[in-house]
Amino acid sequence: MIEEIEKAMILYTKGNKIKHDMAHFLKVHQYARLIGRLEHLEKREQDILEVSAIVHDIACPMCREKYGHCAGNLQEKEGPALVKEVLKGFPLDHAFVERVCYLVGHHHTYQDIDGLDYQILLEADFLVNADESNLKKEAIEKMKINVFKTKTGKELLNHIYEL
Repeated sequence: MIEEIEKAMILYTKGNKIKHDMAHFLKVHQYARLIGRLEHLEKREQDILEVSAIVHDIACPMCREKYGHCAGNLQEKEGPALVKEVLKGFPLDHAFVERVCYLVGHHHTYQDIDGLDYQILLEADFLVNADESNLKKEAIEKMKINVFKTKTGKELLNHIYEL
């Protein structure tokens, strides 16, 4: 089912940054999948994490069109309704979809992190964003100290960014 959701998201993605948006969520998904598995998430939590990673930036094209940019707070505001639209054709229970919506609606919020799925989504997204945004080493170090909690996420961050 993960692959079908990934395909649905690829087909849903549109706009002038289609290649970037697809490449971004595919990279975030891969990091989330890797970290989740190495941190030994239970199957349901792993599935929620992976689906959330695939759809986490679902609102970006619409926000660019509607607001002229896709700031994190706008993605969090607009994303959950779009997630429900994309996931309605899949055999997912209400609680599963609601958790995915919650994670999408908070994936730029770095406090009150209430689960490993949430933690790992933040870490996976940052691993990709740091590169795509050419963040300075100091900013990456700050995120490592303030946000990164998983052993795997820290190991990847240290290696990728030579910390």
